[in-house]
Amino acid sequence: MNIKAIDLFCGAGGASVGLKNAGFDILLSLDFEPIAIETYKLNHKKTTKHILCEDIKDLSTNKVLELTGLKKGELDLLAGCPPCQGFSSMRTKNGKVEINDPRNDLVFEFMRFVRDLLPKSIMMENVPGLAKDYRMEEVLKELKELGYNVDENTVQVVNTADYGVPQRRRRMILTTVLNDVFTLEKPNLKKQTVRDTIGGENTLPEPGKSNDPIHDWVTKRTQKMLDYFEVLPKDGGSRADTPKEYWRPCHLKYPQGFKDVYGRMKWDDVSPTITGGCDNPSKGRFIHPEQNRAITLREAALLQSFPKNYKFATSKGKTGISLMIGNAIPPKFIEYISKSIKQALLV
Repeated sequence: MNIKAIDLFCGAGGASVGLKNAGFDILLSLDFEPIAIETYKLNHKKTTKHILCEDIKDLSTNKVLELTGLKKGELDLLAGCPPCQGFSSMRTKNGKVEINDPRNDLVFEFMRFVRDLLPKSIMMENVPGLAKDYRMEEVLKELKELGYNVDENTVQVVNTADYGVPQRRRRMILTTVLNDVFTLEKPNLKKQTVRDTIGGENTLPEPGKSNDPIHDWVTKRTQKMLDYFEVLPKDGGSRADTPKEYWRPCHLKYPQGFKDVYGRMKWDDVSPTITGGCDNPSKGRFIHPEQNRAITLREAALLQSFPKNYKFATSKGKTGISLMIGNAIPPKFIEYISKSIKQALLV
């Protein structure tokens, strides 16, 4: 059976990898960022029928129906992750201060597509902050009016580490089916660790010798940083485990702040949340568990559960790639959820 999906706010294609692995045919994908669409096309051009680089506010749903050949009610799954920076805990000071970021209202553009396409199922992913925002109350009210199942399980805040992703990452997930009951069950999967992903038999060649451009693209470090790597204990060491003579001035002044920065990952645990600064020790616990270096962009992508051969456009340099990786939806997370939705649709 041909199970059809549309991927809105597709980014570099993480969700599309999961959807395709779950057996969905993606009829159309959309994103506003040219670098993200450039990357998307490097990996999905042959398998996604229509890849659009434009502002969703300017895209009519009639055009989407025309491009895909669908009629209202025929789409099996509408998936998307509206840009979430406006809801992030860092930007909202853990929810105490509301940030009037115009991107916050893009959830209503997603709902415009829901109204006009009336898909058989919906999957929306975002940061946990959206779950408690008044916009989500409006979204759930409208979904219920349209005939979608809305109950206490429709919106959940979960950890992607429970879904086979080798990374600690809390996300909000909204899942619902039209005119039927659907509950996303928590999986019982073996935890995938940093060692499972970039260690043991999965250890990559030394950076600079792999012929993989995003693994070989390493940053030249100062001698002071190289000396710090030498004294930082292996397998989970933190800056608190090093002599204070190696600490940066800001850490000496505020020793309790951001304890994970300049720390090593642990082999037998999941990684910390991979962010847009994923190859920078000053941005988090992004130092290799054993080697005296930060993780590479390829290792970061693997910890996000991207395939080993996934390509990233280089037109925006290393920073552009790290942002795409950090902003991505972990493919294994979406694969699990998509399989659950597919099973419900086929019953």
